[in-house]
Amino acid sequence: MKGSRAYLLGAAIGLGISVLGGAVPGAGIIASCAAATRVIRTGASTLKAGTVVEGSDIRKYGISAYFTSSPISDSVFARMYGKSYKEDCTIPREDLRYLKVLYCGPDGRSYVGELVCHKDISQDLLEIFQELYDNFYRIEKMVLVDDYDAEDLKSAADNNTSCFNYRLSSGDSGNLSRHAVGKAIDINPLYNPYQWTDQDGTTHYEPEEGQRYADRTESFPYKIHEEDLCVSLFQAHGFTWGGSWQNGEKDYMHFSIY
Repeated sequence: MKGSRAYLLGAAIGLGISVLGGAVPGAGIIASCAAATRVIRTGASTLKAGTVVEGSDIRKYGISAYFTSSPISDSVFARMYGKSYKEDCTIPREDLRYLKVLYCGPDGRSYVGELVCHKDISQDLLEIFQELYDNFYRIEKMVLVDDYDAEDLKSAADNNTSCFNYRLSSGDSGNLSRHAVGKAIDINPLYNPYQWTDQDGTTHYEPEEGQRYADRTESFPYKIHEEDLCVSLFQAHGFTWGGSWQNGEKDYMHFSIY
């Protein structure tokens, strides 16, 4: 499996299971999650995105129960249709996958996240997000862009990490985005805005609220930079980071693959 590592966790935290991408965060993350307000008694497949998961449940069910990929169910498709999955969408539903992952939230607790992506990169994303989780990488929010009526800028302004959305590219190219085929993902987009300049020389920031984070010499939460773990992991899986573009545009939130 591309870019993955398998660990036997029994010796580390008493789970005795093998896991893609690395060991579950040990005592540190378990302790940080101890204050969660709900006790979860199932794997991630039945949990709503944004749910806090107790460390005891991660130990009970195993980390693999919280990193899953499945075909697009009727219930998920009902959320998507007419929104991220437009009526004229040319991407077969069968080519998409619904992912559930864990991520380390802004308060250090473990949260359930959800994504829709192309099936070709589903395994890559599971491995990447487990590695990010294992390393306590902070992500603020991860729900389907359909919760924002597939309005990409509204989702980005809320710092929501998302993947599939059948839409045109930002800027003025008029081309379909890689998000339209489920092969691009935006991570913590509010703090990592897309910057481009039009033919009149006017610089645009997307989302507009992200302009305050346009100066990449500043230090602030959720900032993605050249030496960031997120960049190294996605690049190791063959993705290109928008922050490294040399065409005069910068899309610091954006990772895509062909």
